[in-house]
Amino acid sequence: MAKMKKVVITAFGDESNVAIEESNLTDPAAGEVQLSVEYTIVCGSDVNMRRGTYPFQKKPPLTPGYSVIGKVRINGKGCSRFRIGDRVACLSKYEGQAELINLPEKYLISVPEGVDAKAAVALILDWVTAYEMLHHAAHVKASDKIFVHALSGAVGGALLRLGQLQGVQVFGTASSKKHDELRQLGAITFDYTNQKWIAAIQELGGVDAVFDPLGFESFDQSYSILRKGGVLVGYGMNLPAWTKTPARPVIPSVLKLFSKNLLFWTGKRTTFFGVRRGSKNFAPDLKQLFAWLRDGKISVPIKATFKLDEIQSAHREYASGSGTGSIIIEVAP
Repeated sequence: MAKMKKVVITAFGDESNVAIEESNLTDPAAGEVQLSVEYTIVCGSDVNMRRGTYPFQKKPPLTPGYSVIGKVRINGKGCSRFRIGDRVACLSKYEGQAELINLPEKYLISVPEGVDAKAAVALILDWVTAYEMLHHAAHVKASDKIFVHALSGAVGGALLRLGQLQGVQVFGTASSKKHDELRQLGAITFDYTNQKWIAAIQELGGVDAVFDPLGFESFDQSYSILRKGGVLVGYGMNLPAWTKTPARPVIPSVLKLFSKNLLFWTGKRTTFFGVRRGSKNFAPDLKQLFAWLRDGKISVPIKATFKLDEIQSAHREYASGSGTGSIIIEVAP
């Protein structure tokens, strides 16, 4: 048993319902490893959990924290892959915003020497999501054209950078104040506050893939700019959180997205993506990204960094729409 601090969503609602509490954590069970958390993130999934709109989520009180990097503190019974003090990463989904966490050993991935742990924690969810949508959901190839909603977000920015590594042309939406920065990165940008991008992309003949984290009516708009043979990849369902509008049921919108596959004569297809730590692709994909980060092939933009005690400020920063990149929580770097 060990004492620790952790984040707790005490009730569904705004940032005032996110608190820091002291708690006790039991020793890891058989097959589990206890980590001293160094870094975690605040992402759209955490915000949606706070709002009570994340699909099939736990009820409050709950501790969010979708990804962690930390050092092995205690090995549970039967665990021998890692030594005490080894730095490892995990897609945790819950409990990551805490000083300590118990996780199944089978989901832990070693962080190589020479990798910046602060930047690397953003790869676990945001960049793996982008990588797997590009390569496993959309199967993009060099010379393809893709359209990315929310280019300045953590996943949107990763899609831009990874897409360019793949040799694709990237179009997308962002607030006008971020256009210059995104254009310098090679993106062709449109203002998200109007729908002029629809006609502009249609005039170009459409795109090969659209990546849409908004959901709801945005799926119809995204589908309309696909060329024949193109794919719409939905994820996130962040429109209510980003527009600060009331929560809306997710399932009907996702079912509507899949129903578009019945329009087989269009040649278009749709899918919804959610990253899974138990998939056959997750570990090798994250290891690839770690290697690229270590070798300087990719760089991870960090929007802001907060201490664990500043968790409410981190949620407000997510909602502010300022800056680009991921929001990092330094727990015990």
